[in-house]
Amino acid sequence: MAGPTTDPRASVAGAAVPTRRGTEAWLLGFAVVITLAAQCIVDLTATGSLRPELATFGIWFAALWTGAHLVVRKFATYADPLLLPCVAVLTGLGLVMIHRLDLADSGGDGDAPVQLLWATIGLALFIAVLLVVRDHRLLSRYAYILMLLGLVLLTLPAVLPASISEVNGAKIWIRLAGFSIQPGEFAKICLVVFFAAYLVDKRDVLALASRKVMGLELPRGRDLGPVLVVWVVSILVLVFERDLGSSLLLFGIFVVMLYIATERASWLVIGLLLFAGGATVAYQTFGHVRARVDTWLDPFAYYDGSGFQVAQSLFGLGTGGLFGAGLGGGRPDEVPIAKSDFIGSAIGEELGLFGLAAVILVYLILVERGLRTSLVVRDPFGKLLAAGLSFAVAWQLFVVLGGVTGLLPLTGLTTPFLAYGGSSLVANFGLVALLVRISDAARRPAAPQVTPQRLTDAPTEVVRP
Repeated sequence: MAGPTTDPRASVAGAAVPTRRGTEAWLLGFAVVITLAAQCIVDLTATGSLRPELATFGIWFAALWTGAHLVVRKFATYADPLLLPCVAVLTGLGLVMIHRLDLADSGGDGDAPVQLLWATIGLALFIAVLLVVRDHRLLSRYAYILMLLGLVLLTLPAVLPASISEVNGAKIWIRLAGFSIQPGEFAKICLVVFFAAYLVDKRDVLALASRKVMGLELPRGRDLGPVLVVWVVSILVLVFERDLGSSLLLFGIFVVMLYIATERASWLVIGLLLFAGGATVAYQTFGHVRARVDTWLDPFAYYDGSGFQVAQSLFGLGTGGLFGAGLGGGRPDEVPIAKSDFIGSAIGEELGLFGLAAVILVYLILVERGLRTSLVVRDPFGKLLAAGLSFAVAWQLFVVLGGVTGLLPLTGLTTPFLAYGGSSLVANFGLVALLVRISDAARRPAAPQVTPQRLTDAPTEVVRP
């Protein structure tokens, strides 16, 4: 009896490959129920009654995912059935926590309706990507254009006046006429597409080894150029935009994709050494980096200043304990900027360690399905692109939660799908759309081969003894 296969195309000829769209529909319905139940608990706990706006929110939220499911059913029939439900659960819980913090701050809705509007725009982008990008391999043709676009988006805030680009010391925004956008979130996707195309084209050269040192096959000196260029770009982002998060995210994604493409562990070692060197120089040279590191090492020593946010986050997590204070029963509003930077702390306080672990598990499922797609899809570009996009979500989550829990210095990144912020939410919906498109190509059954009707139509084959 044949064993299981990871490639759904390798099925018995004539056997139908299930689309699993029904599974996706049921899971999306479950995600909507979880969101509405959590919203009801927050209203009952915080206000003692269900607010009239709950019906409008429920209809709007359900309509969004119904539309997204119908589009996937039509234009990405064989896509992974778990990707969209994971995003729906995370987005819904984010909306609930933002609403809960709105009630604590002002006693009514403030940012939650805005976030729901951003989710609507994000799903519109999700649908647009699925409609426009019918074959993910076509993106490799525009790799260098996307690289240029990504670099422009990444560096644009650095050259703009601080009055329209700087928030909390970091120059990563564009604010005009009451509207603000963080272009680096979209630059991330453009650069991942470029990295995938470039590494597929150059991986044979980058995999060559010059010598073996302590069991590691080191690359040739002339091949160090790409990683050095990305390292320099990440340092420049840190210097001119004072954005530790984007710098760390960009460099980490490239090094891991380089390792996946070449299967050389030496690239990881080189990346870690370059990161350690850059971090040391940045700590000695730039005051804002030194302040963040010192605050990270001992937040309570700076409790009246830069350490207040981290200290309050740790207090909240400690108050939540294993099971949490319950939705609406804690004081997550005691943490500054809890809706964006520290929403993980708010979830940990009200849902406890088990609740926060459950949220992390949903992220892990999302990342795992993306990596599974990377293993199943046949073309090298799709493999690297799916792996890079999946790692981008995992790496960003690790860096953000590391800052919230005191494991890492604060970086200013936001938690994907959960945290308040339009740029992050919309960009990540575009990222998931690409994963859905690649997973559809990976799981779609191969077209049946046509049997020649005449002998002259049969292909010529040379058989060697």
